[in-house]
Amino acid sequence: MVTAKAWALKKHFEGLPKTNDFELKTIELPKLKDGELLLQSVFLSVDPYMRPYSRRDMKEGDIMIGTQVARVVESKNPAFTVGAFVLADRGWRTHFISDGKGLYFLPSPWPESLPRSLALGTVGMPGLTAYFGLLEVCKVKPGETVLVTAAAGAVGSVVGQIAKIAGCKVVGCAGSDAKVAYLKKIGFDEAFNYKTVASLDEALRKASPDGYDCFFDNVGGEFSSIAVNHMKKYGRIAVCGAISQYNTTVLQKGPYIQPPMIFKELRMEGFIVSRWNDRREEGLKALMKWIMEGKVKYHEQVTEGFANMPAAFIGMLQGENLGKAVVKV
Repeated sequence: MVTAKAWALKKHFEGLPKTNDFELKTIELPKLKDGELLLQSVFLSVDPYMRPYSRRDMKEGDIMIGTQVARVVESKNPAFTVGAFVLADRGWRTHFISDGKGLYFLPSPWPESLPRSLALGTVGMPGLTAYFGLLEVCKVKPGETVLVTAAAGAVGSVVGQIAKIAGCKVVGCAGSDAKVAYLKKIGFDEAFNYKTVASLDEALRKASPDGYDCFFDNVGGEFSSIAVNHMKKYGRIAVCGAISQYNTTVLQKGPYIQPPMIFKELRMEGFIVSRWNDRREEGLKALMKWIMEGKVKYHEQVTEGFANMPAAFIGMLQGENLGKAVVKV
């Protein structure tokens, strides 16, 4: 019999999550039935969406939501052989039993030169979010200027690089000088530290005096309220996230975006990547091709040890990660 460990939501978060909001549980797993398989998590993801979804979709005591790359360690299901790696959505667990439904094999063949953790990042949900958000929501064209917030994160860093592949000028903002240097390294045309500029308004104007055709918004809040005024006529805004607001306890007010939306005839659209589940293979194939060609580069913030899941999650929400934050079990 296998004993699994799992992190549960002990108490709903108030503001920034704290380590004592989580509880580590042990779960005795039963023997496999016909058609089932036992999996062991190898890499687990921590993502911004977990913060708002924990309030919306979870009860206190539930296992924390999330995805993992897992290895099959025992199988009574002919579709899954022992040693195979899959992508699962079973939350913060070390081991779990599945009937095979909802499991995705990693893109095959998986290059030996790439860490399998990329299936949680650039060749996974964040990469697909960047791909479809930029190409289907923003519908970028060559020669346009793209603005990306949280640009050194798992999604933003891929957005900027795909925009460069598409022939765009790319401006990114991030929260440290080291992150700004990374953005320049991976091809962003302009980048600035939003925490140290004297004026966000002036920094946006300086980076692109003519304004922006597309704004890929991962942050929300004050930055977005200012950025909307720098959009070009008929500009498009893809609302992917609002990480600046996920931990706030007081609802923020205004300013109001209707005047620039009207007079510049802007289009703003929120989206969730699952809208394009039927095109998942298309996106993964493109992302893998660009990585192997060196056109898309990646960086991972890897935390060692399942015991450090809460710390990795909290650190990611505070912007400590460069690129994708993952935990190696």
